[in-house]
Amino acid sequence: MGSPTLFVPFDLSSIEPEDGSPDPDRIVKGEPRTRTWVVEEHDDGATVTGIWESTPGSWRVSYDEWEFCSILSGVTILHEDGAVTPHVLREGDTFVIRPGFSGIWEVVETTRKMFVVRLP
Repeated sequence: MGSPTLFVPFDLSSIEPEDGSPDPDRIVKGEPRTRTWVVEEHDDGATVTGIWESTPGSWRVSYDEWEFCSILSGVTILHEDGAVTPHVLREGDTFVIRPGFSGIWEVVETTRKMFVVRLP
């Protein structure tokens, strides 16, 4: 009998997405709708990996967690509080959002991203 694999593919074919939207009091513009495919939760939910998608709209964000993201499709603009220039994100862009980040997450074209979140 072999040991279980530690390799986890991002295969969405057997995962039901969770539908959602930002909290209404945080929405700045539009009626964004989100879907999240959780590929794996680890350490009792402290680490979560998956795929996230949102329709156009914008909302306020404030991060207590660390998040690695890679944009798979679409266009998003992150407006960081206190920054002069917003971060325009497109397919292929990869970045980390550190705890303490706050600003506005604006989805210009329906965006899909791969993510790894690590809670404090």
